[in-house]
Amino acid sequence: MSKKVITLGEIMLRLSTPNNERFIQADEFDVCYGGGEANVAVSLAGFGYDTSFVTAVPDQAIGECAVAALRKYGVGTEHIVRCGDRLGIYFLETGSAMRASNVIYDRAGSSIATVTADKFDFDRIFEDADWFHFTGITPAISDSAAALAKAACIAAKKHGVTVSVDLNFRKKLWTSEKAKAVMTDLMQYVDVCIGNEEDADKVLGFKSEKTDVTKGELNLAGYEDVFNRMADTFGFRYIVSSLRQSYSASDNGWSACIMNGETREFYHSRVYSITPIVDRVGGGDSFAAGVICGMLDGRDMKDALEFGVAASALKHTIPGDFNHVTRSEAENLVKGDGSGRVQR
Repeated sequence: MSKKVITLGEIMLRLSTPNNERFIQADEFDVCYGGGEANVAVSLAGFGYDTSFVTAVPDQAIGECAVAALRKYGVGTEHIVRCGDRLGIYFLETGSAMRASNVIYDRAGSSIATVTADKFDFDRIFEDADWFHFTGITPAISDSAAALAKAACIAAKKHGVTVSVDLNFRKKLWTSEKAKAVMTDLMQYVDVCIGNEEDADKVLGFKSEKTDVTKGELNLAGYEDVFNRMADTFGFRYIVSSLRQSYSASDNGWSACIMNGETREFYHSRVYSITPIVDRVGGGDSFAAGVICGMLDGRDMKDALEFGVAASALKHTIPGDFNHVTRSEAENLVKGDGSGRVQR
């Protein structure tokens, strides 16, 4: 495959409690690396696309461990800048049943939070690229990270690159008011907008009525209305939303919907019942990557959505941030093989 994808964001050290322990119980942590756009990059590299990740890491051993984690899964690291003093960290307490998972960030002052856009040669980065993906997490990290994301978007559009965003509102990083001010400005560069009901509301101010994911309730007509308003306001080529029905931390319904911003065709995918969930962190990123893969493949929007939903449903069975699902596994699930039988 000749098409090239660029993602930009922060990769962090993840320290998670083993065996669903509470933080106070843990005597050790499981170690891995991850972050929204890095997770997308790993998925797309696994699907066979030429994918590079743009970020900044400290010039020390832990920063190099993060870079090595990306290289291990085929992600290009040639555009990673070494600067700053620290790699961001997040602590994860994995929930179960009615007990929710909990994330604590320790990322203030990280390399990506302090680096400036002039450290990157965006003309070279985007000169032969086909797709650029970022999330709402990166602009939330710091004002300079928001400026970095905007500089990347401007360069991507200058080079005719398709731009996608996963809105990804993180209330522990910024307020809804700040998110709306920053992200609304960035939407002028976006072709494909991905998110969920909370993201659309908290980041862009579009609320889906009569939907309460904490009760497992969905109102598809509400999503269609929101998508129409988003298309009217921003002219997106496609608007996409994952749909998570959270019955408990261990039991979710998982599906998605998509709209063509020009024709206003709306489509809702197959619904998967995911139980028990092994690790839901990175589920949205694997969904975004699957949809991007489907679109880069040249599939129509319905097939692209079904591929993304299947790939991300499978991600929930894999520990860690990264999705290690193959194309064939996702495609087999789309075709209806969800038996989980041993493959011999």
